[in-house]
Amino acid sequence: MLPQRPLGTTGLHVSALGLGTVKFGRNQGVKYPQHFVLPDDASLRNLLALAKDLGINTLDTAPAYGRSEERLGQLLSHRHDWVIVDKTGETFSEGQSHFDFSPAGLRYSLDNSLRQLRTDYIDVLLLHSDGSDLAIIEQGGLDTLLRFKQEGKVRAIGMSTKTLEGALACLEYADVVMLTYHPEHTIESPALEQCINLHKGAFIKKALASGHLGSDAAKVARENLQFVYQHPGTSCIIVGTLQAEHLRQNVQALTYPANNLA
Repeated sequence: MLPQRPLGTTGLHVSALGLGTVKFGRNQGVKYPQHFVLPDDASLRNLLALAKDLGINTLDTAPAYGRSEERLGQLLSHRHDWVIVDKTGETFSEGQSHFDFSPAGLRYSLDNSLRQLRTDYIDVLLLHSDGSDLAIIEQGGLDTLLRFKQEGKVRAIGMSTKTLEGALACLEYADVVMLTYHPEHTIESPALEQCINLHKGAFIKKALASGHLGSDAAKVARENLQFVYQHPGTSCIIVGTLQAEHLRQNVQALTYPANNLA
C-alpha cells in the first residue's frame, strides 16, 4: 500500500504520491517536453478512480491550471476522500499568467475556487508565487491566508515557493511549504531540514523535472521518486500524469518493500 505521512501538525495525512492536475485543464504555456490534448471526462474519471485504488489521497490544483478546478468539482463524487491542495494569487488567461496577491484578490480567488470545486473548504491553500517569495510574504500574503484559516475555509496554509529564502521564510509563519527538490536540484534541502525541526509539512514539486528525464525516463523517474521520499522532511511528492501506466509505475516506485520508505 502506498505509504502516508502526517502533514506536519495539521492533522492531515497525505499519500507519498499526490496527483498533479495541470494537465486536467491546461495545455498552453506549459513546459512539458511534448504537447498533449486535454482528456475527456471519462478518461479523467478513470484516472481518478485508479489513483484512489492505488492509495493516492492527495490532489494538487490551482486557478492557473485552466479548467482543472472546475473539472475536479464535477468529477469528485466523494470529496472527503481527498486532501485537496489548491493555490491562490495566479490565474492564466490569453496565454499568460496574471498575479494578484492583494487581500481582495486572494479572497476573490479562494471564493471562486470553492465554487469551482463545489466544496466549502480547502484542505491546503498555497500562495502561488511569481518568484518574489519574500516580497509576497512581507506584503501580507500569508497573513491573508491565515484569516481564511481562522474563518474555517482553509485547514492549512503555505506557499508554493521559487527560492530557498522564500521557503525558509514561509516556514516561519505557515503550516506547509511546496518546493522543488530532486537529485539534480538539492539547493532547497535546508528547507526540508527546517520542516523536520519545526514539524511542518512539505510538498515536493518537479521531482521528475517536468518530464525532462532523458532517454531512460522510467529508471530516472523511479530513482528520483525514491531519492525524494527517502528524505524524512518530505510529506508528499506531487506528480502530474494522464497515463495510467505512468501512474502505476510512480506508485510502484514508492511501494516496493525493499525501499523501506514508510
